Amino acid sequence: MPNRNPSSSRIAPPLGGFATDIERLRTRVETHLNRWLPPATKEAKRLHAAMRYSALAPGKRIRPLLVYAGGKALGAKPEHLDGPACAVELIHAYSLVHDDLPAMDDDDLRRGQPTSHKKFGEAMAILAGDALLTLSFEVVAREISDPSRAGAILLELARRTGWSGMIGGQAADVLGESQPPSRALTEYIHRRKTASLFEAACRTGAIAAGADSDAVEQAGSYGWHLGSAFQITDDLLDVTASSEQMGKGVAKDAQAGKQTMAAAVGSDASKTIADAAIAQAVEVLEPLGSAADDLRALAGFVVERHH
Repeated sequence: MPNRNPSSSRIAPPLGGFATDIERLRTRVETHLNRWLPPATKEAKRLHAAMRYSALAPGKRIRPLLVYAGGKALGAKPEHLDGPACAVELIHAYSLVHDDLPAMDDDDLRRGQPTSHKKFGEAMAILAGDALLTLSFEVVAREISDPSRAGAILLELARRTGWSGMIGGQAADVLGESQPPSRALTEYIHRRKTASLFEAACRTGAIAAGADSDAVEQAGSYGWHLGSAFQITDDLLDVTASSEQMGKGVAKDAQAGKQTMAAAVGSDASKTIADAAIAQAVEVLEPLGSAADDLRALAGFVVERHH
């Protein structure tokens, strides 16, 4: 890739007509999540209420959108992607519950409402997070009828959200608070804590579509670059946005000594790095032609968050 700082309009198209599809797909995944989550009226009621509270809280649903858009680009119908989309969102919800705990980021606000541990207590929040994670694997096992595809998707989710992926990134995030700002360490954290789940979403969508190994790798590369840009942007918004805009506490990264690209190289350079990552993500999609337009639009959405 050439070393440049392209404008958002040249990196990826705006959402355009895909904005309507986004709302439809958000409703779709939330409908299926509601079907899979245990009813709050069933014992153990408080655990079930905590699970539903976190998984169904208002959100952008970017990760399940990546499953749908990636699978569509490779020929899958939405009904073949519902299970993986729900699984990825359940994993994301679990990670937020645990990330907000006092022993981690100690946040009071998430998605515009009190965090799970503030509403239900720490013990129930931990258990709800555990239950959401394990439910994600049940969803895949039950929803994907082809055993080989189900096994491949379960392997992707386990590898890219476990010790070598998201959880490993979260551990590095905690340990990095005692170290001086470092671009290399920040990239390590971003690529595991955030980009790994984006990568998993894209790869599982491709696997559910029956794509070959090259296409799965291609989809994963797009998600990897997009996730890196997303986390840089999120860190920048922690500096520039309000709590109302973000739906969570802001200006906390610097106070906690978090490793962020802004702290390591400054805000302007961070935007350049994020734009370069988006450009790489879009470049990966070239062989797919117009079939990948929804993925390009999602990349544009990530860019627009900091422009």
